[in-house]
Amino acid sequence: MSEEPLVLVEQRGYVQILTLNRPDAMNAFNMALSEALGDALDALDANPDVRVGVITGAGRGFSAGMDLKAFVEGGGIDAMPNPAGRGFGGIAERSAAKPLIAAVERFALAGGLEVALSCDLIVASEGTMLGIPEVGVGLFAGAGALLRLPRQLPYSLAMEMALTAEPITAEVAHQHGMVNRVCPKGEAVNVAVELGERIARNAPKGVRASKALIRNVLGVSEDDFWAFQQPALEDVFASADAIEGATAFAERRDPNWEDR
Repeated sequence: MSEEPLVLVEQRGYVQILTLNRPDAMNAFNMALSEALGDALDALDANPDVRVGVITGAGRGFSAGMDLKAFVEGGGIDAMPNPAGRGFGGIAERSAAKPLIAAVERFALAGGLEVALSCDLIVASEGTMLGIPEVGVGLFAGAGALLRLPRQLPYSLAMEMALTAEPITAEVAHQHGMVNRVCPKGEAVNVAVELGERIARNAPKGVRASKALIRNVLGVSEDDFWAFQQPALEDVFASADAIEGATAFAERRDPNWEDR
């Protein structure tokens, strides 16, 4: 009997669900899972029938982070699950071009939270624990949390999480803007898909350009922004979908996006 894939793929309309599938290991990332997620993201970007991705976890929760057993057995830093060009989890240093939503149940800890933070939006169920406890096991959050958390949370709260190793709840993260939706337990995927369906109603090229600009604009001055934005402006505003969108609006009908 063949083993189940490390990333399960399910299609719901234009939304594709990628499920981390190491439930017995709390979806801890080894190199195999990281490579599988990276490959799944490449396939998602290449699939014209997908406009939004949702990443979730099988079993007890989203992900407990790096597989520490594999880390020790592999000799430490050389065993980190960082595929070349993509970083931890196959996503931390290079995400997808299309929007990604993390659907988190119960916990996203250490590298698991860093994978969620590598997505563009986060949906979490009530009481979900979100934390970076790496300093408690002799490490630090080296897969992007120390970059992303201070951009999404107050400085003092991000610092407290990093230094104390204590998690916060989904409700606290939502209060400060890190989590987009808090939902009933067991509903994170459904709510994430609903959010994805709302995104998928919009022009794909415009959505991808908006994602890229927002993710990369920090540190760009207002004076430099206009030149920074210009390539995306020329690509999107000269597209067939731009004409289709304006025409559909004038004709009071739904647009027929062709992503060109």
